[in-house]
Amino acid sequence: MDGTDFLLGGVASMGATLFTNPLEVVKTRMQLQGELAAKGTYAKPYKSILDAFLTIAKNDGYWALQKGLAPSLCFQFGINSARLGIYNTAFENGYTVAKSGKQSIWKCAFWGGIGGFIGSALASPFFMLRTHLQSQAVAQIAVGYQHKHTGMLSALKEIFQQHGIRGLYRGVSVTMPRAMLGSGGQLAGYGYTKDMLLRYPLHSQQSDRLVSFLSGIAGGTVMAITMTPPDVVATRLYNQGVDAKGKGLYYKGVVDCFFKILKTEGVAGLYKGFWPHYMRIGPHSMLVLVFFDELKAIRKRYYRRKETL
Repeated sequence: MDGTDFLLGGVASMGATLFTNPLEVVKTRMQLQGELAAKGTYAKPYKSILDAFLTIAKNDGYWALQKGLAPSLCFQFGINSARLGIYNTAFENGYTVAKSGKQSIWKCAFWGGIGGFIGSALASPFFMLRTHLQSQAVAQIAVGYQHKHTGMLSALKEIFQQHGIRGLYRGVSVTMPRAMLGSGGQLAGYGYTKDMLLRYPLHSQQSDRLVSFLSGIAGGTVMAITMTPPDVVATRLYNQGVDAKGKGLYYKGVVDCFFKILKTEGVAGLYKGFWPHYMRIGPHSMLVLVFFDELKAIRKRYYRRKETL
């Protein structure tokens, strides 16, 4: 193990994001439609995942399904370089092992959560920029507050000039616990499943790729269940408009946002966009962890070859 774990974690997540960003766009739109409106009282331009894909492609164009890709790549690199680097460092040093010698689900969750907490704090501005850009749409299918950004750099400059560093970190108070829950759940599910498959193989020819694939799916499932409510709150807080003083037009903060959603939209409001979130998290989690394992294997082969020279 060396410091390259942090770099490999970030690169692996960027590779996965190229495939899963369209589902992130769909999830963001579905989380914002019907904002602070009771069920049945608002128009639904996005009726299902498939309908959302078709609606966005028809009205905004096919490339709109990759909106916010640049900040998505930056966000994923920032958060995953920290969380996977920290988790893998703990894993390879035995900090995730229980007294019995088996992987401890609680220790895996702890180190995964710490990594997610730190990574999300570093990458928070890119989460906001991604949300702003992904929610932008033509008037007939627009949902949520519409920001008029022309790109990531112009948005970054505009927000910083108007509201400073504080404006870029608006909503960080929910992204850190969001990432801590999601990352802890994902890496606990991943680490525990991987340990079980290595101890009790499904068959004699079980490959490392199959172990990574199944462990990634298990981690993604846990992540989607624990992460959706705080993800909805984060999307709403980041996307809301602000006044001249930088105060939100809809929500005062995390608690206010949570209870306003619960009061007007019910529990279902906190799980808006769950299915595109789940469909994104599953493949994304699997791809990130598989790419991460593959990159570590390449590094290992490189070091071995270097030693023989």
